[in-house]
Amino acid sequence: MSDFYQTGVIATLHRLKKRGHEKLDKELLVYSIQRPIALVLPVLYSEFERPAMPRIIEELKKVKYLRQIIITLDRADAEQFRRVKEMTANLPSEVIIVWNNGERIESLYQKLLKNDLPIGDPGKGRSCWMAYGYILASRQSDVIALHDGDIMTYSRELVDRLCYPVVNPSINFEFCKGFYARVTDRMHGRVTRLLITPLIRSLIRIFGYHPFLVFLDSFRYPLAGEFAMRADLTRNIRIPSDWGLEMGVLSEIYRNCAMKRICQSALSDNYEHKHQPLSPDDPTTGLLKMAADISKTIFRTLSAEGVVFSRGMYNTLQSTYIRTAEDTITRYNADALINGLYFDRHAEEVAVETFVKAIRIAAEAFSEDPMGIPLIPNWSRITSALPGFMDEVKAAVEADNT
Repeated sequence: MSDFYQTGVIATLHRLKKRGHEKLDKELLVYSIQRPIALVLPVLYSEFERPAMPRIIEELKKVKYLRQIIITLDRADAEQFRRVKEMTANLPSEVIIVWNNGERIESLYQKLLKNDLPIGDPGKGRSCWMAYGYILASRQSDVIALHDGDIMTYSRELVDRLCYPVVNPSINFEFCKGFYARVTDRMHGRVTRLLITPLIRSLIRIFGYHPFLVFLDSFRYPLAGEFAMRADLTRNIRIPSDWGLEMGVLSEIYRNCAMKRICQSALSDNYEHKHQPLSPDDPTTGLLKMAADISKTIFRTLSAEGVVFSRGMYNTLQSTYIRTAEDTITRYNADALINGLYFDRHAEEVAVETFVKAIRIAAEAFSEDPMGIPLIPNWSRITSALPGFMDEVKAAVEADNT
């Protein structure tokens, strides 16, 4: 991003020029002595059979300032777990694999359920939550960074720019969210472009100024899977187990952090990862399910803030959203034309129609059950209910890794 414009209620750290790895790495090596860093990678085993994860491993071999790399692994059997250990054996940091399908971790999940502590279904949210528990139990890192394992355009600079705002004591942020452009021969990021921004701005038009909505609208890419935070924050944030993970994390950060301690950082000029299908006729998968889960998270957070919803409001919201999204498509069409990008206006309209359906599904689900699926409890509650549980997590993970 070549501009330096500050907008919204959080600080934006731009990528105004390429600094080079050497200077950032030297600074991070110094800062990480005082604030050790853990990098969490939530991955399915299948990611190791695609091009992205091997590239990420090669890039991470050049990163010397990480204290821990925690790979929280899903959908892997014992042989696949062993292969991942072999593929990551030469990384310069301590590598720990949280094997979510292993007997030891699975028994811990069952123990939580027996004690009436909801952990949701298997998925990214639960995997990240268990990784945070291990990091807290190990007491080795003061900063936790996270990014996905399907980034095709991955560079070590992404980790540098993600960690730097939280690790550097001179600027002293508690939470940093990544952002970037997602462009090839066309614009990607349909859920952010065509659902979240028009939906948030439609809600602002209906309800007027609301601090949470203004907070969300301040993020350039609210669905980015990359963020870094102080480890202590992970003790007190609750995590959704569904597609609402990124939005749910922002909701918890809103509740637990002062605005001046939150920033967003430009991580790269471009970013490419695997694309989810739209699935306009199947609410159980694809972007339709993602959009519904995200919308429910927004509705429930606003409800917890005291906003009252009604049937008439939902009807108004759908109409307002459609008009706002159509205006947004016109803007992106102009942006694509001036930049010589391919732009399929019909496909954009189909996406908006699908997202209207998602908003309707979310509204119905919220009306029937305002509380919805419980969030995964924060680690403060876990340790209160089961005082020795963190030690059990540490022992189980380390037993799997020996």
